Amino acid sequence: MHGALQVLERIQRPSVADSVFEELNRQILTLVLAPGTKLSEVDVAQALGVSRQPVRDAFYRLSKLGFLTIRPQRATMVSYISERAVKQARFMRTAIELETVREACERLTDKDFAALSAILDEQALTVAPQDAERFHRLDDQFHREICERSGHGYVWDTIRENKAHMDRVRYLSLSFASERAYSEHREILQAIQARDANAATAAIRKHLMRILDQIVQIRGTHSAYFAEED
Repeated sequence: MHGALQVLERIQRPSVADSVFEELNRQILTLVLAPGTKLSEVDVAQALGVSRQPVRDAFYRLSKLGFLTIRPQRATMVSYISERAVKQARFMRTAIELETVREACERLTDKDFAALSAILDEQALTVAPQDAERFHRLDDQFHREICERSGHGYVWDTIRENKAHMDRVRYLSLSFASERAYSEHREILQAIQARDANAATAAIRKHLMRILDQIVQIRGTHSAYFAEED
């Protein structure tokens, strides 16, 4: 039995490929690796002190999310932000999260409300110092927890697989919109606690629609980050 537990512990530890993926994902999300940056398996492997295989695996996963463009016989490149992909992700997220907040109004308990409120209490501490990376992590956690606690945690995988371009716009928006985003999170939670499905869906719709205005502002100041699209 003791041996089986040791095996279980080893399985649960993140793999090297997972660690490489998470680090590259973080650097692309936070624009440390800006759109258009060229990457090579050799250079990344050397920088992170790993072999090329986990880097190759991470590149593939990031390409499936839309963060990397892998071009055979040419350098892999951090993808430019697609305004079309942002709008598609916003539409999909809205459709899904409208239903999850309706379910949340019916199913969440006082324990769930306390857990969600604790996330927002922590997020409040990131607003004034403009700790965008931590704010963004808690933002995702808040939305994911609503999905999970409403009984539909599986939908978060679908959301995550489609929101990479949206994430970079959201991250850039935090330099001027974190206080508003936090306030809207509180509004969403208050509506769910009140069991008011109409107010909750209106709040989540307003919250996710905000990116359509933000992308116009961000494109005006960071046009080099965006793909040329018809």
